[in-house]
Amino acid sequence: MWPALKRLPFLLILQGLGAAAMFVPAIHAFRLGYMHTARCFFYSGLLFLVLFVLMAMALGARGRDGGTRGQLSGLVGALLLLPLMLAVPFREALSDSRVLAPWFEMVSSLTTTGATLYPGGGTLPPSLHLWRAMVGWMGGLLFWVSALAVLAPLNLGGFEVIATDMNSAGRTALRERRAGRPGERLRRYAVRLAPIYAALTLTLWLGLVITGVEPGVGAILAMSTMSTSGITSGAFQGTGFLSELLVFVFLIFAISRLTFRNDFITRDRGSLRRDPEIRMAAALLILVPGFLFFRHFVGSIETEGGRDLDAAIAALWGALFMTMSFLTTAGFESAFFEDTRFWSGLDTPGLLFVGLSLIGGGVATTAGGVKLLRIFALYKHGAREMNRLVHPSSIGGAGLRGRRLRREGAFVAWIFFMLFAITVAVTMAALSLAGVDFEDSVVLTIAALSNNGPLAELGGEQPISYGDLTAAAQLILALVMVLGRLEALAIIALFNQDFWRS
Repeated sequence: MWPALKRLPFLLILQGLGAAAMFVPAIHAFRLGYMHTARCFFYSGLLFLVLFVLMAMALGARGRDGGTRGQLSGLVGALLLLPLMLAVPFREALSDSRVLAPWFEMVSSLTTTGATLYPGGGTLPPSLHLWRAMVGWMGGLLFWVSALAVLAPLNLGGFEVIATDMNSAGRTALRERRAGRPGERLRRYAVRLAPIYAALTLTLWLGLVITGVEPGVGAILAMSTMSTSGITSGAFQGTGFLSELLVFVFLIFAISRLTFRNDFITRDRGSLRRDPEIRMAAALLILVPGFLFFRHFVGSIETEGGRDLDAAIAALWGALFMTMSFLTTAGFESAFFEDTRFWSGLDTPGLLFVGLSLIGGGVATTAGGVKLLRIFALYKHGAREMNRLVHPSSIGGAGLRGRRLRREGAFVAWIFFMLFAITVAVTMAALSLAGVDFEDSVVLTIAALSNNGPLAELGGEQPISYGDLTAAAQLILALVMVLGRLEALAIIALFNQDFWRS
């Protein structure tokens, strides 16, 4: 039976896992007394699990371990079609006649965007918040695994920048990525990464419970932190400094893939300290909170005389937490940051959060955005070009790896950045046709492409509600979330005739 399961299509395996996961919110709703919600999840899980078994038996020995192109197309299908199945119990539990709204919620959760049509904690039963967080958590694990098993062998998803390093360690890493068939790579990386992902989530959940967070709220917050989906039950604010500190620490895993695994590209000592993604994130965590703190401190001198030391410390922490939150595209809002506004009498410019979300986190992590490694490649190339203006005959250092990162790495990073900019322009034009004004379309486009749904609340002058948008705008944003999660280069690869040629 196990060999037959291994030959099943990637999309069908994900469908079976999603069906099995529906029993968890069913049990949760039953324990809380939400019987209608429990029945919706139980019957939906049972139905789709039976369909999975029937389809697996029908394929049987004819099932094939698909190639890399099949895995990539299966990943696209999973983001577009799997939410239809995941939305069934959500729709039935709400007795909502609309099909687009539950599908939008599941696309947003599976792509770890965290945008919701139901803002506030009291509009949904607790089990539906748990289901949204679970789908986001499973989406985060899906992209931990698929980034290494599917995108890395194709030099996509940010690996096109570092794949230019072809020294002995780089060749070893390339052979390790491409070893075996695509299905075998998926299983190998899933076995390696799933226990780490689950253990980190469990550790964070236990830490949050110890700090005084309710177990249900802590579970949702832990899953949302590890997946950087930013999904909450409306009770994150007010959980205290220690809980925010724990979330801050675990968001580090969205900065660089080297924090949870070694990709064998850099083997020397201190590689984590020299990792360009971590160094760029550290620089941003110093500069942006420093700017925000200084700006609010100047405002506090005018309003309070600058004598409140506790408020100043809270303001500094709030700025630091918000920088980490939006840099990793999680979108959590610190409770202390709200106090900062009252302390200084100044509003924080939302453009900073838009810029941080645009930069994004690390390659092969759950974070969205352009990615820190691409920004680093463009920075190194720009610094080298400025140096050549001063010293035209100079020779670039940093070894073969540094030269390749400045040349080929910067070239493909610039191509991706241009595709990203074109996508932003096209999406903004489409949203304008759907009735969204210019400023809101800018914030919503960056929120969808960077997979940072909570940006809509803080990125603009006024909070933007996804529920107030037209159906056409919601459909556009859902498709852009998928595009932002997969990235434009992966979509273009699907239309490359050489990619489909046997």
